[in-house]
Amino acid sequence: MNRNVGTIDQISRIIFGVVISTFGDFYNSWWGLLGFIPLVTGTMSWCPLYELVGLSTLKSNHSVT
Repeated sequence: MNRNVGTIDQISRIIFGVVISTFGDFYNSWWGLLGFIPLVTGTMSWCPLYELVGLSTLKSNHSVT
């Protein structure tokens, strides 16, 4: 499992996950459980959907020699 979620994407996912979970808890809705998906993918720095599509938001470290 290689990392494919960059820092900005990771922070955005964690914040978005916390907000969705909070609203779900506040309104007593099961939709708040969906907030755990971006929360988990953000903390793991790995997104299975990105893996399937071949996408990555990590900055590449190519050094020119």
